[in-house]
Amino acid sequence: MNSQPGVTTCTAINFAEKLALFNEQWAPKVIAEMNDYQFKVVKIEGDFVWHSHADTDETFIVLEGELRIDLREGAVVVRQGEMYVVPKGVEHKPYAEREVKMLLIEPRGVLNTGDQEGERTAINDVWI
Repeated sequence: MNSQPGVTTCTAINFAEKLALFNEQWAPKVIAEMNDYQFKVVKIEGDFVWHSHADTDETFIVLEGELRIDLREGAVVVRQGEMYVVPKGVEHKPYAEREVKMLLIEPRGVLNTGDQEGERTAINDVWI
């Protein structure tokens, strides 16, 4: 399904158009679902919080910019057109020196802050 649940369309989803609909950072927006997985666009800049997701992997696909994902064992740099999958249970902390626009793929209901709820925890299931 390429749109909000229960809605079928014959229109491709354009990442740039979806990203132009909002300005806030660290607030993922759902743009599609496939089975129990959500595709979310998000803008980030600066430092996030250390967190993990005990029950799921998390996929980061960079659409614009350069993302650094800090891991306890080191860090991985993900550039435009690249992706990285953080395995379930692995503690990580995204960081962007300048604004990064990306696509996240994760199961429905996963909190962006994982096991570390706080001021950076975004509301889930916000569709654009």
